[in-house]
Amino acid sequence: MVDFQSRDTRRAPDGDGEDEDEEPADDQHDADGDGDHAHEEDAHDHHHHDADEVGVAVLTVSSSRSLDDDPAGDAVAAAFEADGHEVVTRELVRDSYDTVQGGVDNLASRGDVDVVVTTGGTGVTPDDVTVEAVEPLFDKELPGFGELFRRLSYEEIGAKVVATRATAGVADGVPVFCLPGSEHAAELGCESVVVPEIGHLVGLAGR
Repeated sequence: MVDFQSRDTRRAPDGDGEDEDEEPADDQHDADGDGDHAHEEDAHDHHHHDADEVGVAVLTVSSSRSLDDDPAGDAVAAAFEADGHEVVTRELVRDSYDTVQGGVDNLASRGDVDVVVTTGGTGVTPDDVTVEAVEPLFDKELPGFGELFRRLSYEEIGAKVVATRATAGVADGVPVFCLPGSEHAAELGCESVVVPEIGHLVGLAGR
């Protein structure tokens, strides 16, 4: 930020055209230089707490799949690992309010888990209860995630995106992302939104 109070704002005496022409140019140069430096400092401070590597917990919500047959969970794990992060655990729970809520709560409380990603249970069928189970755990909601994910999904599936209730928030200082159970949706959400921002989010949420 430019310190306007410390800048030399004196003008050259009238008639001294050379000084009068040169001084504003010098001031402008100083102002531009200070502004660039301040911008660099702001950017540095803004990302000062970013995490270079995060521990990821992947929770699959399904009453029909297993961890051996979990393409959406595989896509989540692959996206994080490709960016140098560590998947510290993968778990699967059935479509049940209590088991989903308990599963996310337990994972978020682990010392080696920096982010929780769930897949499945974000639709509109009666047994899709992930959103209802997880939202009470949020200390803060991250509405921008769902908005951006649906925007990206709309470009691919059109109006069908209205049935997607993907959401995110921070539970006990840990970002939690709830993605649909399809492999492509999990891949899209992680590669396009979650992974690029996760170091920054983890750093902010854990401050």
